[in-house]
Amino acid sequence: MSVSTFDGTDAVRTDSDSPILVTGATGRQGGATARRLLAAGRPVRALVRDTEAPDALALAAAGARLVRGDFDDLSGLAPALEGVAGVFGIPPVAWGPSGVDTELEAARGRALIDAAVAAGVEQVVFSTVASTSAPLPGGAGKRAIEEYLFDRVAVPTVLRPVRFMTNYLGVAVAGIDGISRGVHRHLFPPHEPMQIIAVEDIAEFALLAFTDPARFAGRTLELAGDQPTPVAAAAAISEATGIAVRYEQLTDDEAAALGTEIAAVRTSWRDGHRWHADIEALRVIHPGLRTFGDWLAESGATVLREHLAAGVESAR
Repeated sequence: MSVSTFDGTDAVRTDSDSPILVTGATGRQGGATARRLLAAGRPVRALVRDTEAPDALALAAAGARLVRGDFDDLSGLAPALEGVAGVFGIPPVAWGPSGVDTELEAARGRALIDAAVAAGVEQVVFSTVASTSAPLPGGAGKRAIEEYLFDRVAVPTVLRPVRFMTNYLGVAVAGIDGISRGVHRHLFPPHEPMQIIAVEDIAEFALLAFTDPARFAGRTLELAGDQPTPVAAAAAISEATGIAVRYEQLTDDEAAALGTEIAAVRTSWRDGHRWHADIEALRVIHPGLRTFGDWLAESGATVLREHLAAGVESAR
C-alpha cells in the first residue's frame, strides 16, 4: 500500500510501520501511551504545543517524532495526521468562569475527529473518563465526543479510566487530592472501595486496541486496576514509603466551598453512584493489570517517597 509520508515522499508501509498520532503527549496518559507504543516498536508522532518543552524533548529522545499542534488551530492538525495509522486522543479539557466549558471541550474533540476522518484515518482510540450510574458534572463534553466518535470513525474505541494512581503525586489544590503534610483529603468515603488505575495500564489497553483493531472496534472499556478503600490506600503508601500518610474525607461544607461541581460529585458519591469497572474481566484481557501494590512496588513508592520527603522539608 503506497501512502504519503510526513515529509511528502511516497513509501510502501504496512499499518504497523505507520505512526500513531498521540495527542496530549506530554500529559500522564498521552506520555505513558507514547512510551508504551515506542517500546512495542510502533512509530509515534506526538502532538505537542511546545516542541522545546522538557517533556516533549524527553519523548523525542525516546524516539517519538514531535509535531506542533493545537486543537484550537485546525490548520496544524491536517499535516500532523498525514500518513498515520491511528490516533490516540484525549479530550483537551476547557475551563470557563463557572467550571468545565462543555461546549468548547466537545468542539475540540469533534475537531480532532473531523480532521482524522478527512485525512482518511480509520482508527481512533479516545480516552475519556469513567462513568457512574448517574451522570457526574464535567462529563457531558466527553460523552458528546464519544457519540461523535462512534458516528464518524470506522474503527472507534473508547477507554474510560477511573482515578489515576499518580494523582497521589499531585499538588493538593484548595485542600483536595495530592498529599499535604502527610494527609490525603478527598471526597471519597474513607472505608468504601475506590477504583483506581495506573496510567501505564491505560497505555497497555491503547496498545492492545492498536495491535488488534478488529477486536476492540466499537468497544467502550471502563478501566480500573484496583479498588482499595482510601484508608487502605493511605496505609499502603505509608508502608511502602516509610512516611506516615492518613486519609481525611472532605465535609459537605468543605466540598460546597470548592464549588457546585465538587459538591455535586460528593453528593452523588454519597448516594452510591460509583465507578463500575469489571476488574477481573479486564485482567483476562490484560493479565498484567496493576494493583495499587504493584504500582507502588514498580515505581510509585520511589517517586512518592521523594515527593513526600520534599513536602516534609518544605513544611519545616
